[in-house]
Amino acid sequence: MYRFAALAGAALLCATTLAFAQKAAPSAKYDLSAASNQKFLADNAAKPGVIKTKDGLQYRVLKAGHGKSPQYADDQVTVNYKGWMINGKVFDQHNGATFPAGQLIPGWVEALSLMKEGDTWELVIPSDLGYGEQGAGSDIPPNQTLVFDMTLLKVQPARPSP
Repeated sequence: MYRFAALAGAALLCATTLAFAQKAAPSAKYDLSAASNQKFLADNAAKPGVIKTKDGLQYRVLKAGHGKSPQYADDQVTVNYKGWMINGKVFDQHNGATFPAGQLIPGWVEALSLMKEGDTWELVIPSDLGYGEQGAGSDIPPNQTLVFDMTLLKVQPARPSP
């Protein structure tokens, strides 16, 4: 009995370590060059469960929600998120941040329009749907693919439903 418990515990530890390594490992092989950004986008699009929209946003549903979706650009959305570049450098993260749904980078606007309250998605946002050629201050250089884990916690409609 103890042997089974020890084996089960070791298997769980290995599975957890492997899951973490699979999520963390890809960033180690990418730098911030244009070629590396293109390779990352192609590699990510080939992963199981990744959906690619017509304009290039890539997302993977980590947890499906069942609540409301934002309907208007001025709807307020409350999210938890963590954002990093393809080299693994985290540039921002917040819990309970509230924004107008339509006044964000284009990749977020598109993703939020598809999400429901309770959804947790991994987003991969090509540069042209992110900060593009200008980048974002000293944190995000120009022309960078961005990766986010995002949970849509709440949608506060700006106007009554029709």
